[in-house]
Amino acid sequence: MDPVIIVGAGPVGLTLALALARQEVPCVVLDEGPGKDEPRAARTVVLREDTAALVERLTGMPLARAGAHWAGWRSMRRKQVMREIVFDGSEPAPLHIAQHVLTGALRAALADERLVKVAVESRLDGVEQESSGVTAHTRGPKGTWWRGSYLVGCDGPRSTVRKIQDIRFPGRTAVERHAVAALRTELPWDDEALLHRMPPWRMSGPSAGEVTARPLPDGVWRLDWLLPPGKDLVTPELLLTRIRETLAGWAGGTTPPYELLDTGVHTVHHRLARRWRADRVFLAGDAAHLLGALGTHGLDEGLRDADNLAWKLALAWHHGPHEALLDSYQTERRAVVAARLRAADQALPLLRGGGGLRAVVPGSSRGHDALLTEGHLGHGQLGAPGAYADSPLAPRHLEGQTPVDTPLGAPVTDVRVTAEDGTFVRLRDRLGRGALLVVLIAPGTGVWERKHWVSAGIMPQLAAAVTALPHPAELLVAERYPGAAAHTVLLVRPDGHLVTALSGVRPADLYAAAEAVVGGPVKAQAEAGASAGSR
Repeated sequence: MDPVIIVGAGPVGLTLALALARQEVPCVVLDEGPGKDEPRAARTVVLREDTAALVERLTGMPLARAGAHWAGWRSMRRKQVMREIVFDGSEPAPLHIAQHVLTGALRAALADERLVKVAVESRLDGVEQESSGVTAHTRGPKGTWWRGSYLVGCDGPRSTVRKIQDIRFPGRTAVERHAVAALRTELPWDDEALLHRMPPWRMSGPSAGEVTARPLPDGVWRLDWLLPPGKDLVTPELLLTRIRETLAGWAGGTTPPYELLDTGVHTVHHRLARRWRADRVFLAGDAAHLLGALGTHGLDEGLRDADNLAWKLALAWHHGPHEALLDSYQTERRAVVAARLRAADQALPLLRGGGGLRAVVPGSSRGHDALLTEGHLGHGQLGAPGAYADSPLAPRHLEGQTPVDTPLGAPVTDVRVTAEDGTFVRLRDRLGRGALLVVLIAPGTGVWERKHWVSAGIMPQLAAAVTALPHPAELLVAERYPGAAAHTVLLVRPDGHLVTALSGVRPADLYAAAEAVVGGPVKAQAEAGASAGSR
């Protein structure tokens, strides 16, 4: 079967290629550039715990060494500290990393991947589809035709793939605009991210009264100043003045020594593609959505796109058409991103507008701070990972379903599990292999060798039920899981989202849930695909 064609060699496209290769699916990555990225200290990304774990799992690179986990978070308004959070293990700290470092780690991993070909200086200019596959044409020094089974456009906001497929990309332009600087200096706090609203010192030039400081390794900080609406020019002189004023304000009046590494202006747009699938063509990342106001981070959602799509494409590539499964990519991911965009658009008038609730509601500044913190730290409607509770893949009417602390469709908690070979691993380490995960909660098993309990109690019955499932699955055992009673059985998707939690071994419920999560009976899927291809 032909490889999957991935258009775009940014973090999302490279992540998707690696995720597919780990599931034995060959890929071609069309990179319009020279195959390397220009270092930009002021172009950074913030990853939540699970997306950072995804990249680490695919690359084998401990990202914490290349980026910075925040030690804490501090919110200030004028001279008052509104909120302080310490990341001491009870709450995961976001990871802040330069984008070229992240992309470099992904490229290095791909260089050793036999199933992935990266075609540099290959700019897409045509796509043709038929029932059996897709053909892409590239121009440039190495222009040629490429034949693929599917094609995924990960080619950014100005996506050629999206334009060729005539997919609308409505939304709002210039929702926010920030002046950005990366510099090496010492600030009064160590390794803590800071959001400072309405700082007490006067700022030169246009200002909306908000500055954010995020630490990077080696004493480097990224500073972002929110700019007022409009197109006022941010000159180098103005930015240097802003840097000196801000550093002096934080240091008590005297500007400390600093080394300026990079500057820029970052404009945030909010857009959402009408469709994310056109037969054998898909969109992911910035080609499908743009978001980023109020501290939210679009790349984090782009990596979730890749994780969601990879196992579904892999299943279809290996086992034939699974139309309901492939359709679920758009249904699940578009709904999640749309909800975050709606939440941000509803909050923006309150947080950025003049007067209104800000002026008349007591304590409204604390509420505003809480909203902004949600976006920056990955909480609530603005920042939390989306759940697929209403997914078409969610099983219906399972009699043995029981509640746990993880909502159905949400990412599972990373706990220690015992693998089938008896080794102790993290649950997240078993994700991304294309298999479903069945996790038995069995307190006390961690202190015994696997051979003593693998054939005892309910294990033989559960092992037989897992073997009979309509899709490959791995049986794992955990001593505990938040909110789960002993003998609870969890079914987890290959991308780490909870399908169901069952009270005990219930083979019929487990089979029905596994069948639902792969889009229905395989035979019916194949017949539906053949019928669609004949029309």
